[in-house]
Amino acid sequence: MAEADDEDAVLMARIARGERAAFETLYDRYLPLLVGWSLKQTGDRELSADLTAEVFAAALISSPRYRAGEGGSLTAWLLGIARNKLRESWRRKRVEDRARRRLGIGQLELSDWDLERVDELASTDARVLGLLEALPEEQREAVTKRVIDELSYEQIAVELRCSESVVRQRVSRGLRTLRSEMEGS
Repeated sequence: MAEADDEDAVLMARIARGERAAFETLYDRYLPLLVGWSLKQTGDRELSADLTAEVFAAALISSPRYRAGEGGSLTAWLLGIARNKLRESWRRKRVEDRARRRLGIGQLELSDWDLERVDELASTDARVLGLLEALPEEQREAVTKRVIDELSYEQIAVELRCSESVVRQRVSRGLRTLRSEMEGS
């Protein structure tokens, strides 16, 4: 397991124990990604903010069930929750707010400043997507299929017609490059 995965596992264990500061760290770390993803999927700032809030609430409730290394990274786990919440929203024609209600979090009231922040966070995600696009094609495909599409290494190997070890190498190199680029700027 990579160092970042270890850190995420510890963070999620702390959240499961009810440590507020750990949840705040999770929120700060993953808010740009989730808002950007939600905005890209919905095209609506208010809807993306509601969806993101529901994802974080569901992650908080589900934190005791998080298992590092089972099916991917914390990023993949959170995006999986986001996909499920988005599917529920499309099916019900509204953002489901069950997790927020369970935690006692009321309806979100968004100010103009909040909506500007959504746009700002989405532009951060656009930067990450730009860095992803700059990766060599083999690495970009492997990282996208593993992290965003949440495919197993075996599934990716079949799709890309190569061995699992080659896929693991491409994902590892791609993520290392992305991490380096993000830390360097």
